[in-house]
Amino acid sequence: MHDYKLGSIVIMKKKHPCGENLWEIIRVGADIKIKCNNCGRAIMLSRIDFNKKLKKVVTY
Repeated sequence: MHDYKLGSIVIMKKKHPCGENLWEIIRVGADIKIKCNNCGRAIMLSRIDFNKKLKKVVTY
């Protein structure tokens, strides 16, 4: 089980089209919203999809 919370910085398996793979968690619930650290684009994923695509938690 991955340990993350609001404000955590995570690395996803696939890079964002802008070239960055560091994301900040900005909403936690049934869905998880993450924001790209480079361009600021935000995406929302279901918790199940997020856990599948998560590679590593950098900061808690």
